Amino acid sequence: MKRENQSSMSEFLLLGLPIQPEQQAVFFALSLGMYLITVLGNLLIILLIWLDSHLHTPVYFFLSHLALTDISLSSVMVPKMLMSMQTQDQSILYAGLRNRELEESLERLFNRTTVLSQ
Repeated sequence: MKRENQSSMSEFLLLGLPIQPEQQAVFFALSLGMYLITVLGNLLIILLIWLDSHLHTPVYFFLSHLALTDISLSSVMVPKMLMSMQTQDQSILYAGLRNRELEESLERLFNRTTVLSQ
């Protein structure tokens, strides 16, 4: 009879920079500042492209979508990193990753649809 591993994990550890407690406030402020600059800069790019009719070309359409993607990705990762810095809790639950599973399922579905339509 073949025995298999029956253990399961519900979380994993996020190991980051080894920050000394006295430097934690500086790193938190720098990270928060860079996050806010990123989000506000990308929102400004999207707003300018939307307002100026001369920028309604495919290149700027692509640029606005890149800005939106940058906002989305940084809004997922940076708040978790900032929360981990403040609480000293470095674990991430696998249940928090279920959104990635949904994305993979949709990607497989759309790839299957694309293959069937060709």
